[in-house]
Amino acid sequence: MDVRKLAQEIIDGRRLTRENDLSFFLTCDLEELCEGADRIRAHCVGEKVDLCAIINGRSGRCPEDCKYCSQSVHNHTNCEVYDFLPEETIVEACRLHEDEGVDRFSIVTAGKALTGEEFEKAVHAYETMHRECRIGLCASMGFLDAAQLHRLHEAGVTSYHHNIETSKRYFPSICTTHTYEQKIETLRRVKAEGLCACSGGIIGMGETWEDRLDMAVSLAELEINSIPLNALMPIPGTPLAGQKPLTEAEILRTVAFFRYLNPEAHIRLAAGRALMENDGERAFRSGASATITGNMLTTAARATIQSDRRMLRRMGRG
Repeated sequence: MDVRKLAQEIIDGRRLTRENDLSFFLTCDLEELCEGADRIRAHCVGEKVDLCAIINGRSGRCPEDCKYCSQSVHNHTNCEVYDFLPEETIVEACRLHEDEGVDRFSIVTAGKALTGEEFEKAVHAYETMHRECRIGLCASMGFLDAAQLHRLHEAGVTSYHHNIETSKRYFPSICTTHTYEQKIETLRRVKAEGLCACSGGIIGMGETWEDRLDMAVSLAELEINSIPLNALMPIPGTPLAGQKPLTEAEILRTVAFFRYLNPEAHIRLAAGRALMENDGERAFRSGASATITGNMLTTAARATIQSDRRMLRRMGRG
């Protein structure tokens, strides 16, 4: 397979599906694959890198048994535990990231779903941010129902994040307290509400290359708008603590074929940028068009956002 020729075909409108033989993505020349992915990105998405920042709105005590997660009660980590943050803290963080030039801001909460009084607090916080800030607003609060998603939409949220994490085949090896099908149904509700659907996953959890391809195809079938790609950073106290970190070449190949399979989506670098040179600069030349930046409300957050923006300006992608 000539991946450079394929890149042009995708630019011209061709779309790959599950029926295609996609195995060539795993053996083709990496440089040529990344070059083609970058051409697709430039044509279908453009040069601007979309910057997203998050705040951990509720931490710890999650009843789900996801093997990668420090916040699960099934794992044995020193995760910080707290209830839903005060609105003042959240709005201050939102303003900080807006002032630093970040494009969108999200509250992320631990747990299967945010409900009751804490959900009401979240809605009020979003209403305040929507009224007082201009930054795009996103949310990541687990398995919400259609009515909750509509409430968030009315409060100013335009994007909802809900990772499928991996392939349908491998998912039961990572989590048993909820199902892959529940994830898909939540994303369908997100799309039905008219929200931007943000969903991706984690690579390096012991899955096969075929699982990574399957996840990329599944996200294309769901017409996901933003795809965060995390490279596992093994956390002591979790079942995946002993996983060998991925190489930069493995991450780049994954980013690149995700671009071929999802040409018009944002491919968003998330956890694991530290596994690559210069925080993943090469990935932005291999199909990536977005990233998560900052680190909540700290001096380090400002430094990280500023260093990202300097790198992107140097690349002509700021």
